[in-house]
Amino acid sequence: MASDQSDKSVVQTPLTVTDQLGRRVAVPFPPQRIVSLVPSQTELLFDLGLGPRVVGVTKFCIHPPEARQQATVIGGTKNFDFAKIAACQPDLIIGNKEENYQEGIEQLAAQYPVWLSDVADLPGALRMIKQVGFITGRALVADTMAATVAERFGALSAAAAPESAAYLIWRKPYLAAATGTFIDDLLARAGFTNVFGALGRYPEVTSEQLARAAPQRILLSSEPYPFKEKHVAELQKICPLAHVQLVDGEMFSWYGSRLLHAADYLSQLR
Repeated sequence: MASDQSDKSVVQTPLTVTDQLGRRVAVPFPPQRIVSLVPSQTELLFDLGLGPRVVGVTKFCIHPPEARQQATVIGGTKNFDFAKIAACQPDLIIGNKEENYQEGIEQLAAQYPVWLSDVADLPGALRMIKQVGFITGRALVADTMAATVAERFGALSAAAAPESAAYLIWRKPYLAAATGTFIDDLLARAGFTNVFGALGRYPEVTSEQLARAAPQRILLSSEPYPFKEKHVAELQKICPLAHVQLVDGEMFSWYGSRLLHAADYLSQLR
């Protein structure tokens, strides 16, 4: 259970901000008791120096390791424990449109300030980092972080000949990351052309569709489905000419401070 880590000597003033869904949110500034509903944003909060103020996290908030030790675990990203959240007495809850569920967010927003991100590409991620920094009183640190991420991605050299690729996030059935996803944006920046780019955000694809698409690379993500080496052979049988490999899903889908390391990872992968 989280201890009372708020600084009662801090004078808070009302601050009204607009989140990435265009919602107006009134936040006591600077917030002292933050609940994070998204793993990548939890890591961001800690890297902005806000760890002592994070009083609630999800069971999937594995970075940094101390997050789940010092804060209350309030359930998953799509099944909140409202009683545990209430016990945290949050003055700010940070979530995400895609990773959380609307009904739960609406229930929380009726009682607490809830700021939501909506990230589909690198520019959206950079805006999120800066906005989270602003509403938590860490604007300078966040702006510097965002500038560093932008610089590192800007240094990625353009691929001479982009490779066609399929990025799988699930098995039985196979699900791919496609158009409109953050993963798709990073694939393009890494020099890949998404063979399922026209099928929607997370389409289900059959073995036959994979074989017909004939991607040069098949990237098997470590999350949300934990693809392992045994699955490489399974996909190799479907696409014998493809280069099938396991990839770090966090580097493709965590849109917070993990991006400080993503550009180098993508460069090496290419």
